[in-house]
Formats: sequence, structure tokens, C-alpha cells
Amino acid sequence: MKAEWDAKVLGDIIRLEYGKPLDKAHRKQDGLYPAYGANGEKDRTDKFLSDQPSIIVGRKGSAGEITLTEDKFWPLDVTYFVEFDRNQYDLQFLFYLLTTLELPSLAKGVKPGINRNEVYALPVLVPGLPEQHRIVAILDEAFDGIATAKANAEKNLQNARALFESHLQAVFSQRGEGWEEKMLQDVVDSDCSLSYGIVQPGHEYLDGLPVIRPTDLVTKIIEIDGLKRIDPSLANSYRRTKLRGGDLLLCVRGSTGVVSVASPELAGANVTRGIVPINFDPALVSQDFGYFLMKSEVLQSQIREKTYGAALMQINIRDIRLLTLPLPPLKEQEALAKTFELLMNKTQHLESIYKQKLTALDKLKKSLLHQAFSGQF
Repeated sequence: MKAEWDAKVLGDIIRLEYGKPLDKAHRKQDGLYPAYGANGEKDRTDKFLSDQPSIIVGRKGSAGEITLTEDKFWPLDVTYFVEFDRNQYDLQFLFYLLTTLELPSLAKGVKPGINRNEVYALPVLVPGLPEQHRIVAILDEAFDGIATAKANAEKNLQNARALFESHLQAVFSQRGEGWEEKMLQDVVDSDCSLSYGIVQPGHEYLDGLPVIRPTDLVTKIIEIDGLKRIDPSLANSYRRTKLRGGDLLLCVRGSTGVVSVASPELAGANVTRGIVPINFDPALVSQDFGYFLMKSEVLQSQIREKTYGAALMQINIRDIRLLTLPLPPLKEQEALAKTFELLMNKTQHLESIYKQKLTALDKLKKSLLHQAFSGQF
């Protein structure tokens, strides 16, 4: 650390002033000024509480999150806003400084909140104003480059996903000879009832029956590890949704339309009320093809059209049974499924690369901040 940096506590540099409530009558979408909540702009208003740019610090909820403000703004009552001596400290420098302090780690309580006295007690090292300006200039330039790189990586990530989706859309919208349409209920096998799963899973059992919930449907293949286990006796009442392994799992409550596949080791497991297991008649529909078909826009648009509810989105089982499936001949289904699988794997590989780039850029940003505030610039 350079000698000209002074050791202080944060309370020597800033004051955290309380935000104030803003009546609904003064909130408007096209207001002149932003009204900031704990994690960013919450609303707009024609009123302002402060007429100088500052830093918002989340006080409740997203406690410790920080946001740079516009010149005039209204800080809501779940926030603090920063006051400081502008002749001694640079606003952008203070913003970068606060970023390094990980203020969210100070949050406590059921509805997380931070105490400003604990914030004031944090030790910091601060140089004079000219050095602050120099550091800000270096970080601004570096972060502009990082922001551009992140935007490019995020765009490439979106493009990779869009490539797969567009290929699916093209196949199902440009159907060849021999395609026909059938309702879902007419192409499942005789033992597939297209039913909801267990309504009340009950308490956890250490060696109980594995049960899949809508929140588990985050990957293509659902494995047994990490699943909730419930009273095994419930399985007898829900034989119609007993899994065989390889079943398609369609979410019908919450994130309706999400589709996963039960791994082979889940034979004998079950699902909760928010999932409908699907097993196709192998003489009519390839199970592998069915997975991609259920994920296609052709099916997803039908599911969205029939989904209802505000607090909890869901779709009726009758509407699920009546979904219309465009189907090519079985051999073509199998060939398409292989093509889709290859393209999906390539897409996931590209996504992995771009996600790694985004992670590396975030690490670079943290590293630069660490260097800046340990006097290494």
C-alpha cells in the first residue's frame, strides 16, 4: 500500500441517510426522475428528494446492494443514500470502493436488513482526490472494455440458444410428406394415464420414495441424487404416475411447459401434483423425438395458450390431453431425434464456453477492483 493512502473507517467518509416513502399518487411510469428501491430503479416520479448524484444502498430486502443514481432522484424508504464531502471524495471512486466491501454480507434478519453503524465501522484505505481521479479513470476504461466483452458473450450465448430453437421451429413448421396431426392422448401407451402426481408429498423420509417436484426440472435428465423422499406408502395411491425411467416430465404448475426426462434409476419413483409423466406408444412416437417435440414452439405455444392463473400458473389436465402433435413417420422421428440431440449438444458446448467467458470477465472485474484498492495501480 502506498504511503499517501490513509487508513479510515467508512463512517469517516460517508453518511447513510434514510430514504423516504413515496405516495402512490406521485408515482408515474413517465415521471421525470427515478425512484430507487433497494436493488435499483423501482418507479418514476416528478418529485425528487435529492438534487445531486449519489449512491443508493439497499437497507431492507436486497440489503447492501448498491446503485449509482441520476442527478435528481427519490430514494424510497427501503434504502439509504450516500452523503459525503464532494471536495474530498469522488463519487465514482466511492461507488467502486463500496463495491469491494461486500455490503450484502452484513444483512441480517428474516427480511434482510443492514445496520448503518456496522457499515460505518468497516475499515478502508483512501488516497487523496487526484489519486482517486486517476484510479477511476483506469477502472472506467477497463470496465468499459469488460462491459463490451460481456455484451458480446451474452449476445453469442443468446445466438447459440436461438440457433437450436430456430432449427426446431423450421422442422416443425416445414413438414414433409407423411406428417399427420394427433392429440397427445391418442399417442401415449396404454399404461400412461396423463395424470397429475401426488397432491401432498408429506414429510421427508430418509430412505423413502423419491419424488420429483417442478423445481427439480432444471436439466434435461433428472437424476435421483438430491430428490425429496416421502412416505413409501403414498406410492400405492398414485400408481398411475409411477415412473418407469425414461419418462418425459411435463411441468403443469408454475413454470408450465418445462420438459425433462426421468433417468433410468428413477423407475419406481413418483412425481408431485405439478408434473405429468408422459410415455408414448413406441409404435407411434419415438420417446426421444417426443422430448424435442414437447419443447418445440408448436407445442409450447399451445401450452401457453391454455395456461391460466396469476399467483400460480397452471394448465388443466384435459387441455394437456388435447394437445395437438405434428408427427412424421416413425423412422423420420428417430432420425430427427438424433439430429436434434447432436445440435443440442453442440449448442450446450457453445453455451458452456460463453458462460465460462462471462465468469472469467466477472473475476477480472473483481481482480481489478482488488488491485485498485490495495494500491497496485
